[in-house]
Amino acid sequence: MTAVTSTGDRQFRRRRPRAGRRPRLPLVVLLLGALYCLTPVVWVVIAASKSPRELFTTFSFAPGSGLLDNLANLSSYGDGQFWRWGLNSLLYAGLGAVLSTLVSAMAGYALAKFRFRGREVLFSVILAGVLVPGIVLAVPQYLLLASVGLAGTHWSVLLPVIINPFGIFLCRVFANAAVPESTLEAARLDGAGELRIFSTIVLPMMVQGLVTVFLLQFVGIWNNFLLPFIMLSDQEKYPITLGLYTFLSKGAGDSDLYPLVIMGSAVSVIPLIALVLVLQRFWRADLLAGGLKG
Repeated sequence: MTAVTSTGDRQFRRRRPRAGRRPRLPLVVLLLGALYCLTPVVWVVIAASKSPRELFTTFSFAPGSGLLDNLANLSSYGDGQFWRWGLNSLLYAGLGAVLSTLVSAMAGYALAKFRFRGREVLFSVILAGVLVPGIVLAVPQYLLLASVGLAGTHWSVLLPVIINPFGIFLCRVFANAAVPESTLEAARLDGAGELRIFSTIVLPMMVQGLVTVFLLQFVGIWNNFLLPFIMLSDQEKYPITLGLYTFLSKGAGDSDLYPLVIMGSAVSVIPLIALVLVLQRFWRADLLAGGLKG
């Protein structure tokens, strides 16, 4: 009996993976992916520190000596035109993402918790909208807004981004997972109206999911180029993406503008990084809550 037990223990020890041993292939793949994503960012940050002469004569990843000069030239170019573009981008991305998140939350909650005729058909249409590229809708949206006199205004960039099919899909998933039916029934029995239930019960329960929708929509609007390019003709209303494009097109005949384009690209990434750092605590709280429930 003892011999059999000893043999079984030795087989178990051989099959059991070594403590602290980690698979190397996933780690290598993740490191390569991180290198692929971060290399352009590092290049932009380093190139933003170079003067026009250094940009074309020095090694790509060697720091330069013109960081402060480039920032000053960017700020003074066109009487601070770049910062007006930045404010426009904050308006489009900030207000657009807030409105889009609110509409997505209402639509997703309604599709998840209310029973009405045609609900599944409507949800299928919304899912189909996820598959439609934005470039297909840009020209029809311009013609529609031009017919009501809104083309060329701030609303021509804000209105098309309020309806986000992917955000509605995510909010329906979040509402199904985070909002119990029993809580809604208890609130209705206490006499709460649907608007009060949504604002005081549903939104707090969905806050982690709504943060995700807000961030995705903010980044999407901030990086959007095609819609402002079609809708806007006044440079005072340009976002950063379209403003940097005008810098780049002028830089074809003036190489001194290239450092300004690169510096503007580096500065335009800062709000996105700051937003992720501020909102990540909501994801950590959600992960901690999931771990405690498990």
